[in-house]
Amino acid sequence: MQIIEQKQAFQHALLSWYAAEKRDLPWRKTDDPYYIWISEVMLQQTRVETVIPYYERFIEKFPTMQDLSNAAEEEILKMWEGLGYYSRVRNLQSGVREVVENYGGTVPATRKEISTLKGVGPYTAGAILSIAYGVPEHAVDGNVMRVLSRILLIEEDIALPRNKKLFEQAVMELICEEDPSSFNQALMELGATICTPNPHCLLCPVREFCIAHEEGKQQQLPIKSKKQKMKHVSLASFAIQNAEGEWLMQKRPSTGLLAGLWEFPMIELQEVPAWEAFEKESGLVLKNITELARFPHVFSHITWDIHAYRAQLTDINTDDSLQFFTKEQVDALPKSKPVLKMIESIDW
Repeated sequence: MQIIEQKQAFQHALLSWYAAEKRDLPWRKTDDPYYIWISEVMLQQTRVETVIPYYERFIEKFPTMQDLSNAAEEEILKMWEGLGYYSRVRNLQSGVREVVENYGGTVPATRKEISTLKGVGPYTAGAILSIAYGVPEHAVDGNVMRVLSRILLIEEDIALPRNKKLFEQAVMELICEEDPSSFNQALMELGATICTPNPHCLLCPVREFCIAHEEGKQQQLPIKSKKQKMKHVSLASFAIQNAEGEWLMQKRPSTGLLAGLWEFPMIELQEVPAWEAFEKESGLVLKNITELARFPHVFSHITWDIHAYRAQLTDINTDDSLQFFTKEQVDALPKSKPVLKMIESIDW
């Protein structure tokens, strides 16, 4: 690869740009591996702007690994509320507990050891090792693959897991061993701000090293095969009050989508009216049913098309197993984005 021959010049151009132009982000003000770990987990599949307030609240609530290790699941889910992909925070807590129990509260500083922790994949391991410990290790995410596919003219499908090795090897060839932290973050920053899906090549600090730009192929890269078709499911969700004005909530199963979060009762829509299907399935009888809103909720592989309703429970229902909560109690429960959207549309 011709870029390898100009490695030092490439490193200098990239690192000089990063030093001058990097965004002021809270996790860039620390080399604490625990805080770096939290930020990297939060940033997976989530925009930087969204993450910042969550990160700041999370480290304030759980300033040490011992604090997070001791926290109840509902407590950590509440702090993660609205970020989505809740398995991330469960895995984070499990991994932190392993560090506390097996490594005396010190995050391992080798790829072999850190990779054994729950939820720590190759990217997260490399990010923690390079940013927190200054170890020259690759940290390859989608941004980095996009950048390197253009700079090095790698015309392999980045959606295929086997091809990620090409990019990991390329990083290890190019990485600045004196400052791997800044190097890896600079590649990520370049992909996030300039070498975006629609690249801003005129602003790029390493344009002169980019083979794709030289050959006019930057718009064609990276090559990425399409995901399988998104599945759509239509659901009806009911915000139901009892005679005392309390709200009926139920907890989702401990595994699967939105595991362990609280929600208003929900059913899959059928050919009959939503309220009729709900009454038949639940055994409850509703009155004063009004539609609140309709909105989609998108997961990685499925979209929920949600029809949200508000209703009251008739006085003849006396099922003691139902769980009702006051508004203040509902506020305190960890809830998913669909529930938060429904709550926004309720005239309390």
